[in-house]
Amino acid sequence: MTLPRPWLGYALATTVFWGVWGALIEIPEKAGFPATLGYSIWALTMIPCAVLALRWQRTTIERDSRSIALGLGAGLFGAGGQLILFEALRTGPAYIVFPFVSLYPALTIVLSLWLLRERARPKAWAGILLALPAVALLSYVAADDSLVQGYTWLVLAVAVFALWGAQAYILKLANATMSAEGIFAYMAASAVLLVPVALWMTDFSRPITWGFKGPYLAALIHVLNAVGALMLVYALRWGKAIIVVPMTALAPVLTIVLSLMIYGRVPLPAQVVGLVLATLAIFLMSE
Repeated sequence: MTLPRPWLGYALATTVFWGVWGALIEIPEKAGFPATLGYSIWALTMIPCAVLALRWQRTTIERDSRSIALGLGAGLFGAGGQLILFEALRTGPAYIVFPFVSLYPALTIVLSLWLLRERARPKAWAGILLALPAVALLSYVAADDSLVQGYTWLVLAVAVFALWGAQAYILKLANATMSAEGIFAYMAASAVLLVPVALWMTDFSRPITWGFKGPYLAALIHVLNAVGALMLVYALRWGKAIIVVPMTALAPVLTIVLSLMIYGRVPLPAQVVGLVLATLAIFLMSE
């Protein structure tokens, strides 16, 4: 059966995969497996996803200079942003860094309106406008005693905001001339290229869990993120970036719900408001 709006199914799939991933990702980290090593595992999980996608669609990877630049650019922007985020969280408070970075869909919207000339219906625009504050509220965490070390964290957070906002625009641009599978293959290659950086950032002087709760469990969890990324590429093939990106950025809705069920956590008031706004935003954007 052919869906009338295939982008919606893929966008919702991305939201689900990333939402579940967000709820589970702290398990190996709390067990003693550093986030930087988790990044390395994630990069490796991208490879089988790319291979299966290429074989499933019987597609070859585009090798012209434009495709290489767009594919690697999208991959390096996304993966590089993740590594920079690790460093930002080392020097700045998470309760400021996360809400700031989470607003990256705003940059995607600006670029898509300006350069791609995308347009949306009034209901969709209402959903987009609700999604932006919803994402920030959902990403809010309680203030802790983290010491703010100068303004390095702010520079790094701005870099992540810019990289992730531009990545979605590049993905949409690449979809006009490349196969989704080819784009994802280049994203996987980019992620692997940055593994040495992640290893360099890892503090190996501290105890690291190498058993099942370490790299093996991390692989099972990070593959959810990899599949979600592939679904995002498909969503941007048929859908408008100004709608798809804000919708997929609402994955914390599911993360909070699952965290409540799994860990018995109670959402903060700001997160509750974010949940309400996010639910309404998804409804309006999918209309």
